[in-house]
Amino acid sequence: MRLDTTAQTLLQHGIRSQRRIFWNLSTEQLYDEVLARHEAQRAKGDALVVHTGTHTGRAPNDKFIVREPSSEAHVGWGAVNRPFDARRFDQLHQRVLAYLAERELFVQDRFAGADPAYRRAIRVVTETAWHSLFARTMFLGASPADTDGRSFQPDFTILHAPNFLADPARDGTNSSAFILLHFGKKLVVIGGTHYAGEIKKSVFTIMNYLLPRAGVLSMHCAANIGKAGDVAIFFGLSGTGKTTLSADPRRMLIGDDEHGWSDRGIFNIEGGCYAKAIRLSPEAEPEIFATTRRFGTVLENVVMDPVTRALDLNSDAITENTRAAYPIHFIPNASTTGTGGHPSNILMLTCDAFGVLPPIATLTPAQAMYHFLSGYTAKVAGTEQGVTEPKATFSTCFGAPFMVLRPGVYATLLGENIARHKVSCWLVNTGWTGGPYGIGSRIKIAHTRAMVDAALTGALANAPTVVHPIFGVHAVQHCPGVPDAVLDPRAAWHDPKAYDVKAHELAKRFQQNFAAFADGVSSDILKVQPHV
Repeated sequence: MRLDTTAQTLLQHGIRSQRRIFWNLSTEQLYDEVLARHEAQRAKGDALVVHTGTHTGRAPNDKFIVREPSSEAHVGWGAVNRPFDARRFDQLHQRVLAYLAERELFVQDRFAGADPAYRRAIRVVTETAWHSLFARTMFLGASPADTDGRSFQPDFTILHAPNFLADPARDGTNSSAFILLHFGKKLVVIGGTHYAGEIKKSVFTIMNYLLPRAGVLSMHCAANIGKAGDVAIFFGLSGTGKTTLSADPRRMLIGDDEHGWSDRGIFNIEGGCYAKAIRLSPEAEPEIFATTRRFGTVLENVVMDPVTRALDLNSDAITENTRAAYPIHFIPNASTTGTGGHPSNILMLTCDAFGVLPPIATLTPAQAMYHFLSGYTAKVAGTEQGVTEPKATFSTCFGAPFMVLRPGVYATLLGENIARHKVSCWLVNTGWTGGPYGIGSRIKIAHTRAMVDAALTGALANAPTVVHPIFGVHAVQHCPGVPDAVLDPRAAWHDPKAYDVKAHELAKRFQQNFAAFADGVSSDILKVQPHV
């Protein structure tokens, strides 16, 4: 532990601290600080339970990118990547620096990117011990020589002041919360929100800016590897099943959420997992469930009995978006390197709230590109502020909130990789069947697991398929462990005509959404659009 002697190092970030600085504390030391400061409670099983207050999910309307000369031409400006005035950023930055200088601080020096050729050094400075533990858990460790902060040279720095509230009239923010990224200054400033996911996703946004410009595809996906060395990647937004489906005891987990794909293969961007904890069960998700009972796991907004300290993972009394942050090695079969070869299979997970897409279908390369650019799914309750039930949405590249460059940059890299490595592509619906949300039911996870397993083991290589009359994908008709009736989305509805109406409605939404890409994609991709 280093205290006062590190103040000089923080001067390079403009922090003139006169208080104690806790530099690269271990997990055990951070536990002591968290509990001593009453930032969390210790649950039965030794996980820490924290409450994030008003913000129990990401606040996308409070995230901005500073418009400045070095990055302005590269950023895909729009509804997601909204500009923030550089002068106002400097003013707010100075106010945050003054605020942090008056507080005891916790610093973690970590890395993003398991492949040394593409890793980036990240320094997280925060006013709370539990957020420092979160950063230590989610990102990759620095070498022992770097832990004193002197030899470590951060590529990006995150200044995290969750108790600092902005004044929108004065600071130009949307609310009292703010997540501001300045690529020119290699700096992220976060305030007004305790939700730790903002730290995680800010680092992902940084990598989504840096990696593609180095010829590496950055992806919002999970990845695992089979005994034969075959790698699979799982695209999908939060709540579509990336973490659950990739944590397969028969396959080695590379990572559950963020990866890069270079000419060397796949690599995890993170060192930890950030899984949804709501309704985890020892039967359906045994590996993830077990992490909620371990020392070193941080549980966000999970309900705990104040007397027995027993967890209630089924309760959404605080939020539907309860979270568990834990080191990836808590998953028994996790990779020790965080790397793998080139993928053999790509699975695009969509949580279809309309209940019309087939549970599993094969995709041609053009269809894979189309669905990657479309990124259709449902925003699941709690993932973002104000979302209380699944809502149909399109999120480009299955991760639009974090993709800084123009969508075509990521799509071109994906298409080149699919062609170069002859990757099999699949569309997997983890959403509803028998009707839309509110009428139908969620597809059973046991059936989805069986479909994914069959795809990855080659059991579906010669399975009969039928071309969907509206969406054009090749829906699988027979799959081991899954009743044939489950695989036919239209037959699952009591009223087939109502299915047709809803399918046409969704197809129109696909077409309306894709109009934004029509001028920048090949004719092969345009031809695979749904038929209305």
